[in-house]
Amino acid sequence: MISRIVKLFFEEDNIITFLTLFENTKQDIRNFDGCEHLQLLRHQEIKHVLYTYSIWKSEHDLNNYRKSVLFRNTWSQTKVLFSERPIVYTLDQIDWVK
Repeated sequence: MISRIVKLFFEEDNIITFLTLFENTKQDIRNFDGCEHLQLLRHQEIKHVLYTYSIWKSEHDLNNYRKSVLFRNTWSQTKVLFSERPIVYTLDQIDWVK
């Protein structure tokens, strides 16, 4: 399993647009083969900074998603809303405590 964290910096005027886009695509992303978990988070103090947190069965599954029409369409609509380049982390899961 791998986790993917993407820190997204938005123009403040574009947050509602992104939230609408996320609402319209989140189930398709979550139901993509290999996606085990999807969350959208907001920084507590800096309201125009959001994070996506997803868990994938494998890096192969994540890469298949990143090559998909769903990703290309979603990302093309998202990246024009940024105020800064996103920061991306892909992490191997070592342990999971429930």
